[in-house]
Amino acid sequence: MTLNTLTITPPNKALVGKVQPPGSKSITNRVLLLAGLAKGISRLTGALKSDDTRYMAEALRAMGVQVDEPDDTTFVVHGQGKLQAPAQPLFLGNAGTATRFLTAAVAFVDGTVVVDGDEHMRKRPIQPLVKALHQLGVDADAPTACPPVTVNGGKGFTAYKVTIDAGLSSQYVSALQMAAACADQPVDIVLAGEDIGARGYIDLTIAAMEAFGAQVERVSPSVWRVLPTGYKATDFLIEPDASAATYLWAAEVLTGGRIDLGVPTEQFSQPDARAYDVISQFPNLPAVIDGSQMQDAIPTIAVLAAFNNTPVRFVGIANLRVKECDRTHALALGLNAIKPGLAVEEGDDLVVHADPSLAGTTVSCSIDTFADHRMAMSFALAGLKIAGIAIENPLCVGKTYPGYWKALASLGVTFTEQ
Repeated sequence: MTLNTLTITPPNKALVGKVQPPGSKSITNRVLLLAGLAKGISRLTGALKSDDTRYMAEALRAMGVQVDEPDDTTFVVHGQGKLQAPAQPLFLGNAGTATRFLTAAVAFVDGTVVVDGDEHMRKRPIQPLVKALHQLGVDADAPTACPPVTVNGGKGFTAYKVTIDAGLSSQYVSALQMAAACADQPVDIVLAGEDIGARGYIDLTIAAMEAFGAQVERVSPSVWRVLPTGYKATDFLIEPDASAATYLWAAEVLTGGRIDLGVPTEQFSQPDARAYDVISQFPNLPAVIDGSQMQDAIPTIAVLAAFNNTPVRFVGIANLRVKECDRTHALALGLNAIKPGLAVEEGDDLVVHADPSLAGTTVSCSIDTFADHRMAMSFALAGLKIAGIAIENPLCVGKTYPGYWKALASLGVTFTEQ
């Protein structure tokens, strides 16, 4: 299907209804890998079926794991307890979780594995993880400091303590933790410094690992000891995606509506769920919002901030520059396309100069999404209040939320497609 742009028609009414967000991408890709490393049959229900999770499932299949999909929200994984060398390089699109997690996991594959992605993934840093694998005795090489990564596996880990710089991404730590349970001795993972992108995702990783029989000792806030347990197959229910929920929470407060997500906010375990407390303060958002522990929610809140009563400064968001695109820059460009001067980048901060009078206006504005799903979904929110907002490459939402446009349509939002 070719769809170049999608222009939102402001509904001019409160959005009321029920929308079931897709399963968590973060949890789905973690438990897919853990089920692939386990021996036995694992049934993963409530799963997200999107570009990112399909890349993970296809990579597992390429490494000898049978992955069945009996319905739209279930994976049945037949793990053999060990991954096999694939016949071809693993192509993972722009799936950061799949790329980082598999780069560490394939250290235990007998043979050479090339972990690669698309042109966007090839710009996303992975050198801190490669350096960490070197400390563990793994032969891994990423000549550009980004994918592709070549891992000559077979020996697994031959050293058992690693210090990792996770300032760019917590996914590096998660990747090492999940792989470490496959080692033959306990592995100590030490955080270099206190900076870590979204520490809450580490807790998410450990909870998933423990569900599959792993044991992780929290030696200190910056040291984890992973015991050599391997993994046991299990059935696992995946909760809805908190990052996806942020768009619906924002749509609710923007239109004065009520959207039932089918799950109480307090039941989310993902870090982005904390965005609910911020979003619920609209139109009086805090003057300063620290995005360090809810990074994927920041595009949502930044677009929401355009309609706030007072300006908002976003801090702790340096990592947004190395996501699917430079999200800080993309947000500034998009907001300034709506109204010149609406946003400004100050170092790694983003300042949104709120203008509630934008609501009800008409602009001629084409939003460059940079093929980033979060840009498309976030700027769609602006289209709920402003006429003339056209989202370029709207199908990029398939990376994590293929049903996003249908969800908005179910609430009464209409679009013009081109």
